[in-house]
Amino acid sequence: MKEYQVYFLSEDNHIKRREDIVCGDDENAKKIAKRMVDGLAIELWQATRKLARFAPEK
Repeated sequence: MKEYQVYFLSEDNHIKRREDIVCGDDENAKKIAKRMVDGLAIELWQATRKLARFAPEK
């Protein structure tokens, strides 16, 4: 299992908060992170690797 960091970003791209998730692989981590989008953009990282950015629907 790998540890991932989900960063919730403000409109000016500053980190508002972080949540850690543990998942078996990158693709499942992306699916979990995408479901976490709720009004703020998020970025998914695994250590120093940025895996994805998801924006909220308008």
